Amino acid sequence: MKQLFAFGVYGCMLLIISIPLHAINIIPQPAEVKTGTGVFQLTSATVINAGNNIVEARQLQQAIQEASGLDIQLKASSKNNAIRLIFDEKLKKELGEEGYLLEVKPDNISITAPTSAGIFYGIQSLRQLIHGNGNTYTLNAVSIKDKPRFSWRSFMLDEGRYFKGSTVVKRLLDEMALLKMNTFHWHLTDDQGWRIEILKYPQLTAIGSHRDSTQIGGDADGNTYDGKPHGGFYTQAAIKEIINYAAERHITVIPEIEMPGHSAAAIASYPWLGTSQKKIRVPRKFGIQYDVYNVADPKVIAFLHDVLEEVINLFPSKVIHIGGDEVKFDQWKADAGVQAYMKEHHIVSPGDLQIAFTNGISNFLAGKYRRMAGWNEIMNSMLEDVDAGKVSNREKLAPGTIIQFWTGDLKIIDQAVSRGYDVVNSFSEFTYLDYSYKDISLEKAYGFDPIPKGLDPKYHAKILGTGCQMWGEWIPDEASMNKQVYPRLAAYAEDSWTLAANKNFSNFSKALEYFSARWNVKWNVN
Repeated sequence: MKQLFAFGVYGCMLLIISIPLHAINIIPQPAEVKTGTGVFQLTSATVINAGNNIVEARQLQQAIQEASGLDIQLKASSKNNAIRLIFDEKLKKELGEEGYLLEVKPDNISITAPTSAGIFYGIQSLRQLIHGNGNTYTLNAVSIKDKPRFSWRSFMLDEGRYFKGSTVVKRLLDEMALLKMNTFHWHLTDDQGWRIEILKYPQLTAIGSHRDSTQIGGDADGNTYDGKPHGGFYTQAAIKEIINYAAERHITVIPEIEMPGHSAAAIASYPWLGTSQKKIRVPRKFGIQYDVYNVADPKVIAFLHDVLEEVINLFPSKVIHIGGDEVKFDQWKADAGVQAYMKEHHIVSPGDLQIAFTNGISNFLAGKYRRMAGWNEIMNSMLEDVDAGKVSNREKLAPGTIIQFWTGDLKIIDQAVSRGYDVVNSFSEFTYLDYSYKDISLEKAYGFDPIPKGLDPKYHAKILGTGCQMWGEWIPDEASMNKQVYPRLAAYAEDSWTLAANKNFSNFSKALEYFSARWNVKWNVN
């Protein structure tokens, strides 16, 4: 049993009953809940008072129509039988940028927030409170005060391996929005495919977005292929459309453009980007054995700057993700030009070369008023000089970088935050959606805490939040993806929104019935 808290914001005419927090079946579970007596009857006579929240009001109107068939009208004002969307900037100090107040009374419903995002999230909670069928739809009286625990609540889709397309992405954004997730991490380039149109370099999509066959089965030798061509990419117009679609749902789209590794598709398009400059094909096999950019060549750096320039012009996001994981150093070690560059610039190891390169990209992005993010290898936590047998510490990663932790010792997080870096905790053992349910059960996913056990409280604010990752090697289509994503997406949403003290797997499982029914109707996902 949890002690419920008083609102203290404005008077409530409801008779308040102290009951367990889990009485409200909402995912993610709100911060504070009080239930009251009576119900609000939702009918065709109900109206929405939008105020200045026209976009959100129309979204609510559509959601009610889809859920009940009721055609609710927008009206400037009304005395009773209304759902009121109220903007109150004075609440920002208390509720932050994304918090809201939701109050359901027998005669009216109100959603009050200091921002349009807060209004939107209040609507998502309201949608889950609607009960009924046929011509009768009701909402039980309740007062909710809510705001997220973390500001970074992300889902990552890898399309470098398999292209999914705009329709699938929009469906994912819809589910993210209902679960109050606010960041779509879009992995658009990898060894097996380049999925974003770059106008200055058309071969990236003419060649790099297509492969002639694909490894299947996950066999140890990796020698089984489907023999089917696979390809696809997003035009810049399509990307803009998706960005706008996400923005209407208060979701920021963060692009990931991999560098300096996972770059074989780009090198297949323009061989001069690699160290050997030999023509290669877009890989059919998965893994990390492929060519990497020749970061000692000024032409390659200019190419990456050109690509990032177009990416920045497309994406409003203040964060650009550069990947930076799983870089194979063999080609750098074997290339005389790279070795000469390292000697000239007093760079002692390939790991230091990667950090020097990464810092150069960080400086370029900073000059464009963007912030760089990357997987935790960019911190030199896993960049080992094989010859020396130890990690080099000569080069230091640029300040302001966001570290996305995914693998290695959890001490890496301590190292990152103690050095002043912000961290997104995406520990693969808990957040990788390509892992089987045997490896990451729904309950294990739900039990993940983005703040590692034992982390000094003074560093807790350095944990921006968490992300769950849908890596694409073995998900060739939407159906196979959905089986991995749902229902675990709901668990990750609650991990990133709900206070740890308010989490309860049994209560979550009951609230999940709303989403399970929704996903079953949409995609037959049970």
